[in-house]
Amino acid sequence: MRSSSPLPKMSRRGRVTIAVLVGVFVLFTLLGWGVQAWTDWLWFDEVRYTEVFTGVLLTRLLLFLAIGLGMAVIVAGNLWLAYRLRPRLRPHSVEQATLERYRMVLSPRLGTWIALTAVVIGLFAGLSAQSRWNQWLLFRNGGDFGVKDPEFGVDIGFYVFQLPFWRYLLGIGFTAVVLALIGALAVHYLFGGVRLQGVGDRMTNAARAHLSSLVAAFVLLKAVAYVLDRRAMLLEYNEGAKLYGAGYADVNALLPAKEILAYISIVVAIAIIVFSNAWMRNLVWPGISLALLGVSAVAIGGIYPWAVQTFEVKPSAKDKEAPYIQRSIDATRAAFGLAATETTAYAANNLTPPANLATDTSVVSNVRLLDPQLVSETYTQLQQVRGFYDFGPKLDIDRYGVNGKVSDYVVGVREINYGELTDQQNTWINRHTVYTHGFGLVAAPANQVVCGGQPFFVSGFLGERTQEACSSQTEQIPAKQPRIYYGERMAPGDYAIVGQSDPNKKAEFDRPVGEGGGESYTYTGEGGVKIGSFARRLLYAIKEQETNFLLSEAVNKDSKLLYVRNPRDRVEKVAPFLTLDGDPYPAVVDGRVQWIVDGYTTAATYPYAERVNLQTETTDELTNRGTFQLARENVNYMRNSVKATVDAYDGTVKLYEYDDTDPVLKAWNKAFGGDLVLPKADIPVELTEHLRYPADMFKVQRNLLTKFHVTNPGDFYSAQDFWQVPNVPDAPDSGQKQPPYYLFTQFPGQESPRFQLTSAVTPNGRQNLAALISGSYVEGKPRLEVLELPDQTRISGPVQVHQQMTNNANIRQQLNLLSSNQAQVQYGNLLSLPFADGMLYVEPVYVKSNQQDAYPLLQKVLLSYGDGGSFVALADNINDGIKQLVEQGKRAGAATPPPTTGGNPTTPSPTTTPTPPAPGGEAPPLTGELATAAERVQTAITEVRAAQTSGDFERYGRALKALDEALTAFQQAQQAATPAGTPSGSAAPPSPSGSPSAGTGG
Repeated sequence: MRSSSPLPKMSRRGRVTIAVLVGVFVLFTLLGWGVQAWTDWLWFDEVRYTEVFTGVLLTRLLLFLAIGLGMAVIVAGNLWLAYRLRPRLRPHSVEQATLERYRMVLSPRLGTWIALTAVVIGLFAGLSAQSRWNQWLLFRNGGDFGVKDPEFGVDIGFYVFQLPFWRYLLGIGFTAVVLALIGALAVHYLFGGVRLQGVGDRMTNAARAHLSSLVAAFVLLKAVAYVLDRRAMLLEYNEGAKLYGAGYADVNALLPAKEILAYISIVVAIAIIVFSNAWMRNLVWPGISLALLGVSAVAIGGIYPWAVQTFEVKPSAKDKEAPYIQRSIDATRAAFGLAATETTAYAANNLTPPANLATDTSVVSNVRLLDPQLVSETYTQLQQVRGFYDFGPKLDIDRYGVNGKVSDYVVGVREINYGELTDQQNTWINRHTVYTHGFGLVAAPANQVVCGGQPFFVSGFLGERTQEACSSQTEQIPAKQPRIYYGERMAPGDYAIVGQSDPNKKAEFDRPVGEGGGESYTYTGEGGVKIGSFARRLLYAIKEQETNFLLSEAVNKDSKLLYVRNPRDRVEKVAPFLTLDGDPYPAVVDGRVQWIVDGYTTAATYPYAERVNLQTETTDELTNRGTFQLARENVNYMRNSVKATVDAYDGTVKLYEYDDTDPVLKAWNKAFGGDLVLPKADIPVELTEHLRYPADMFKVQRNLLTKFHVTNPGDFYSAQDFWQVPNVPDAPDSGQKQPPYYLFTQFPGQESPRFQLTSAVTPNGRQNLAALISGSYVEGKPRLEVLELPDQTRISGPVQVHQQMTNNANIRQQLNLLSSNQAQVQYGNLLSLPFADGMLYVEPVYVKSNQQDAYPLLQKVLLSYGDGGSFVALADNINDGIKQLVEQGKRAGAATPPPTTGGNPTTPSPTTTPTPPAPGGEAPPLTGELATAAERVQTAITEVRAAQTSGDFERYGRALKALDEALTAFQQAQQAATPAGTPSGSAAPPSPSGSPSAGTGG
């Protein structure tokens, strides 16, 4: 008698309905995937990087199949084996009677159920594996670094290229064994191999052998894990030293413990198989073996290292951890390119503006006054012409040689901003076939303003210039092809359809001419995917979900589609293995506007190196204001290995090797055929002139140098000499870090002015200046330099200087006049410039009206020299400000210490005007020790003035004490220089010519 199925049968109509729905779902899924793959292929073919498309696609497909199939075979094989090992006879019990109904359902189609389970598991395993394509390519193509780790003597290449994929494969192995064990146990239980009730053994011999073998395989994998963990220890965080890498307890306790546990795991795996099958044939001793392995892991791998750390390391951590701290310092400096940093001591002991400030041609003449962030609004208002043009929220700094002189320029590209189109303009035809491109690279010298504070524009003009004084009458930076089809303002959906069959029909708006008019243009570049055929139009109609590709007459047989138009997105698609800098910048190279994008190769497995988060380390005031925020990627190795360019007209992408020693880039280049990245020798000379030290790389290096400039392990452990990056000077409470700034200037020790990225740092927890860090290129090589000030320097840091300058009584009064209910004062970059053993600070002051469409105008320049509070000026321009500082310095240099009274030095009140020279002629000039003592007194007076201005009472007290000591020393020198019988008052020098506040006027 045929038994009825325990499950009701589905009707034929229901089965057909489900089949149709599944078919439709699969069809649309495959159609979407196929359209995406086909259009991607066409795009890569356009930019001539099909090897990237095919390389990544094939690698992902092979990993999907290999890992997915391997996982499916292991799971399915063990499920099938468990079924084959089922007992033929099962004792009668309530448990078995209950399971019988499930066996009746599964047994007729058991192969189908096993295959379905394996396919699902393999599918998820394959999807996980295909995302590891980058690890596999590095695993297969990586080489040696030529540097060995300090513990095992293994080449760094093993950790960067091999270890990540080995750990992934180990994880796959664990997953496969666990899933196979769970599945096999379920099948054995279902078919009676494992029982919870009934007489006799609870497990058949066959089931015991099968399951114990899987457990033994798991334990063997654990032994392999212990071996890899020994290597991975060099990547872990050392809590004792607050650094990455194995410390004293790790090397002396945990490292041998891992080795012992590996051997124990092998013994336990053998014991499980032997005791379970060959000898006692029960699970008691295998269970005991597993328990012993767990106890050993806790005792040997946990308690013992903890005891060493607690009782041996902590009481003398500074000495115990010293060798391992040194390893971390050396590895971090090597991994992030800090090893070659040149550190130079800078005395910064000159607090008086020198006379040669007024005649300098290397620093003062190149001071940048235009702030790229603030003048972006000015560029937009003065050079926009049409509302749909845009320069973005931040401009860029570059240098050009004009009329035989190299200077830095603030540059911006006049792009189309589709978000600014009016409702009437924002139709599909207008958006994608008419307003297709911007026009011109607009530049202005960074140290020059005209016409009431406006930039002096020298390029990127749309038409005639009527105001001769406000802009150049000729293109000083000419571009043969000024049209901008690819730019930073382009979003992913901002595609353009260009090209015409009729040469007389020009549909694209080119540039405005006259009052409300404009010229038209037809794209003639090589860029773009041809969409003239019906098949291509249908393809992109599906991709963009837009029927106009098929219906509009604007799409013709000669049409091309331009998409992925953001230069950073194009480079990222062509080189998905690179981390890209967040600030691409434009440059005119050989008459064409080129976007330059810096590419980084990174790794997260460099032994002993500090691990940083790129997003955290590169975030500052300018993040997301014309720059792109980096992803939250943790790395401990970083190189600026690639300089990429994107042609703004035809979208051509080129990748140039810049660090020809980077093993990671060599591995990637090999993975994609060996010629993906062009050699460094192929970089055009004119392009080389516009390459600059990348901002995000510099931020990471600068932040690391705040700690890793200390190379002595003991000093590093005490952390007394650490630095910090100051907050934004004009908004310190915002918590935002001061961004580094590009300057064309000459620092001490440099032979000539360089285009360099600079940043000031302060001591940790204090506000005075600690050092200046700069990054530049010298003969095509990156160079990091540090000007380190003495520990007890009196030079103020950026935040202090801004407060001292703006709180000066005279300057505050003038600033209040600039700001009112109708206007607001905005501060530009506060520049720190070392000069003549002192520090010159320059901060431009902009005024922006509150009226609609107003833009900032440079009205004043704040300057300070010395410690930030003694010599300050607010002038209309940089030259006038320098003259004021020099004049203040001359007055201070002419001042001399006050006379003494009754043999004891009298400390003058800093608010009292000292006594002028006695009648009867000028005092004789001071010489020798007396002159030295007088100079010391003058320096002390300057410090008193600065301390009074700063409002720091502790500093003020120290300054008064120093002045008292200086006066005592002057009195002793005066007595030693006075001949016997000469009245003591006759040798007294003239007193200072004014109160301390006199030197701070504007």
